[in-house]
Amino acid sequence: MSKPTPLSGFPELLPAARVVEREVVASISRTFELHGFANIETRAVEPLERLAKGGEIDKEIYVLRRLQADDSADDTGLGMHFDLTVPFARYVLEHAGHLEFPFRRFQIQPAWRGERPQEGRYRQFTQADIDIVGRDELAFHHDVEVVRVMVQALGALPLPALSFQVNNRKLIQGFYRGLGIPDVTAAIRAIDKLDKLPAEAVAALLVEQAGASAEQAERCLELAGIRVADASLVERVRALGVADELLDRGLAELSAVLEGCADVVDDHVTVEANLRIARGLDYYTGTVVEIFMRGYERLKSVGGGGRYDALASDGRTTYPGVGISFGVSRTLLPLIAEGVLGGSRAVPSAVLVALTDEDSRPAAQGVADALRQRGIPCEVATSPQRFGKQIRTAERRGIPFVWFLQADGTSQVKDIRSGDQIEADPTAWTPPDGDLRPTIVTSSTHTEENSL
Repeated sequence: MSKPTPLSGFPELLPAARVVEREVVASISRTFELHGFANIETRAVEPLERLAKGGEIDKEIYVLRRLQADDSADDTGLGMHFDLTVPFARYVLEHAGHLEFPFRRFQIQPAWRGERPQEGRYRQFTQADIDIVGRDELAFHHDVEVVRVMVQALGALPLPALSFQVNNRKLIQGFYRGLGIPDVTAAIRAIDKLDKLPAEAVAALLVEQAGASAEQAERCLELAGIRVADASLVERVRALGVADELLDRGLAELSAVLEGCADVVDDHVTVEANLRIARGLDYYTGTVVEIFMRGYERLKSVGGGGRYDALASDGRTTYPGVGISFGVSRTLLPLIAEGVLGGSRAVPSAVLVALTDEDSRPAAQGVADALRQRGIPCEVATSPQRFGKQIRTAERRGIPFVWFLQADGTSQVKDIRSGDQIEADPTAWTPPDGDLRPTIVTSSTHTEENSL
């Protein structure tokens, strides 16, 4: 059989790198659970008519079809989900009678998208989402809560510095309306292109597509240029001289997000108002968020979300929500590839129990079982080679300790890094906390000295 050819856009991690992903997922899951978010997992497929409802990425949907299926098969018309929001909306509608609202959920799963693979964009990738969904109404304070929770979840990770940049659709819609822009939606879409086009080109789009005058376009760009992290936001916006009730509401909400996150931010994770952030999707109705990673601006945002007042509706009941998605693969894979993050070892074993000869295997297995009963991962050597070779085997695998059985029935354990060797009892000895499990290690000035 010839050597397999890798599939572009479907990344597979080696064991040490997988440690990084697993520890990150475990850490953010703990934070979400501390705040009362329940974990769910939805199916990998959805009906195509639901996936393609928005019409924006229908060309990127992977279709699921059995090789021998005909057009009458009951699995015809299914596609792989390209995010976690569409399946979550369906989940809420399908199970609403069994859920308690507001429903707080987190979901960490793969998604599939048929786009051109490149750094930070993959055909199969893992996302981590949190959302709070209400029935017919959802209080604004949940917007603040969701941002706070994600700030705390990501702030606990050994990542480069992160910036949560927030805006409010009410604010920008009210500003454009108060300014007299004929097509507010077109104006939002034009401003959303500021990260791709120069200001002059965006101004031209505002005139051509939103019906703005040259002066109005300039005012829109002035608003988009405001970027602050404190209460001066209100003064800066008011100074532009536009009045509108919707603008007032949006400004109050955005200020509340900044104030509500003030006690959970630091130099490593910041939250600031950035009035050029629009998120082009039309279903956002209030708070909008984009997350950026310092030194990796080329990835664009590594997470985002916001408020949507109609996540789902069955015609009688509407389910508004607010949520944020974090791109686990999008963030971690470039960091792993550059050696910024890595696993401390490729195997879970903290101890290798050495073999004196094959007859000692039952005794060695007894030691291993005693250690495992106390939660210490370990393995017995494959064969009774010279102790030097068994130590080198442990070293290659990243196992920090080797256990030796003595002829008199006692045991000794050796830290192969320092060379220290002590007598030990498998019913009492415990490795240092940092050696019990593989951890994330960092090796870049981009990250703080931190590990999980």
